[in-house]
Amino acid sequence: MSLAKLQDLHGRIALVTGGSRGLGLQMAEALGELGAKVAITARKADELEEARAHLQAMGIEALPIVCDMGKLENIPAMVEQVIAGLGPIDILVNNAGTTWGAATIDHSIDAWNKVITLNLSSIFVASQEVGKRCMVPRRSGKVINIASVQGLSGGYPEGMPTLAYNASKGGVVNLTRALAKEWAAHDINVNAIAPGYFATKMTKYILDTQHGKTEDLAPLKRTGGPEDLKGVTALLASDACSFITGQIIAVDGGLTAVF
Repeated sequence: MSLAKLQDLHGRIALVTGGSRGLGLQMAEALGELGAKVAITARKADELEEARAHLQAMGIEALPIVCDMGKLENIPAMVEQVIAGLGPIDILVNNAGTTWGAATIDHSIDAWNKVITLNLSSIFVASQEVGKRCMVPRRSGKVINIASVQGLSGGYPEGMPTLAYNASKGGVVNLTRALAKEWAAHDINVNAIAPGYFATKMTKYILDTQHGKTEDLAPLKRTGGPEDLKGVTALLASDACSFITGQIIAVDGGLTAVF
């Protein structure tokens, strides 16, 4: 089979959580460019509409669904909306996330719970719902979880302790590995991407306050750009990754190579 055929996503349905901006929108673009119909979720309707219009201008069919992924009880109904609007889900990108900067002794339990719920528990619930309704019965599917290099190393950005974030992303790493092993029996591939520093709304404070230090940390001497997740997303969402599962792929400019 040709490489073009292996990466052809025409006829596939993808769901990208946190897909209205930043890394989520970049990954939605990649999936749509390869032919998938894409459902995107976020909390804010106006940002979703902007993203839908942006994707439509690229010739990508997109279904925006307002959903606060931090409220776990909302996730089953959101999955049902995707299925009703586009069809059974073939590709799930668990991208929605948040962070919290605080020294551990000052870190509130409410902030801890917010980060763990959105970054880790929502991945469990979304994967469970999509698996139960779509992937396991059809014995087919690709799950892509968004971890972080901070979930691999445990390190903090300089001057910014992020204990809950790092703990949650470390949880994503092992959730990915465990689910990949369990769902291999159903021919479902489960992998994760661990981004380094990308210029997004969530990382704006770190990038603004580090004054070039963040770029200097990585051997490639830059932060991630608007195209840098597309290739790995295309790989992990397509039949080209049929023999790849349980893997955590760092997209970090070489950052993890030097730590």
